[in-house]
Amino acid sequence: MTDYEDGRQHPEGYLLDNRQAEAGERFTALAELFDPVTFRRLRALEVADGWSCWEVGAGGPSVPAWLAERVGAKGRVLATDLDTSWMPQAGAPYEVVRHDVGSDEAPEGPFDLVHARLVLVHVPQREAALRAMVGALRPGGWLLLEDADPALQPLACPDEYGPEQQLANRIRRGFRTLLAERGAQLSFGRTLPRLLRTAGLAEVEAEAYFPITSPAGSALEAATVRQIRGRLIKAGLATAEEIERHLTNIAAGHLDTTTAPLISAWGRKPSE
Repeated sequence: MTDYEDGRQHPEGYLLDNRQAEAGERFTALAELFDPVTFRRLRALEVADGWSCWEVGAGGPSVPAWLAERVGAKGRVLATDLDTSWMPQAGAPYEVVRHDVGSDEAPEGPFDLVHARLVLVHVPQREAALRAMVGALRPGGWLLLEDADPALQPLACPDEYGPEQQLANRIRRGFRTLLAERGAQLSFGRTLPRLLRTAGLAEVEAEAYFPITSPAGSALEAATVRQIRGRLIKAGLATAEEIERHLTNIAAGHLDTTTAPLISAWGRKPSE
C-alpha cells in the first residue's frame, strides 16, 4: 500500500503492516467484530450460486471463504491484497493474487460483486481505486464498500470518567495522528454514499455499525497498540510506560473500548 498521493511509499512504511505478528490478531478481531455485519449485507444483496466476486484488500480469509461457499463451484472469488501473508497460499476455494488497488489495473472481470472493507480509508489514490472497482463490475453488478470514519467518533472510550479512559483516548489520538500522516482520510466513511452516486451507481444506500464494548474490541485495541507502539514512542505521542499501563488496563477489563463506526454503502451499476 502506498502512502503519498503520487504513489511513493511512506519512508516508514504502511502503519498497520500485514507482515507484523500483530496483524493476524487484528484480522481475527476485525472478523469477529464486523463479519456478521458484512455477511448480513451480502445476503441482502442476494449473492448467489455462480456469481463472480472480487474481494479487494482481503487481509484475512474469512470474507473470501464465505463468498466462495455462497457462489459454489460454478462461481468465482478473487481475493486480492498488497500483502497476502495471511491468506492461504494453496488449496483455498478462491484465488489469491497480490494487487494494489490504487495503482494496478483491475483484474479481469466482469464481476457481479466487488467488495472492500477497511481498505479505501488507507489508500491515498482513492479516486483511481474507486474507478477500478466500478469499471470491473458487470452491468447490474453491486459494489459494497465498508470503511471506518475515525473522525465521526474519535474516542477509544466515549465514557471518559477516569484516568484510565483519558489515557486510552490520548493514545487513540496518537493513533489517528499517525494514520493521517500516512495518507488516511479520517472522515472518509461518511462520504461513501456520495462517492458511489458520483461514480454513476444506482440504488445507493448506506448504514453504520458502532460496537461500543466487546472482547473483540478489546483484543483489537491491544493488538493495534502493540503494533504501533514503536511509532507512538518515536513520534512523542506516548511513552513506553503509558503504553504498558494502557495495555494492562485493557487486559484487566477496565475499559469499554470502542472502534470507529463502520459505514457500509452499496450501489448497483446500471444495466446497459
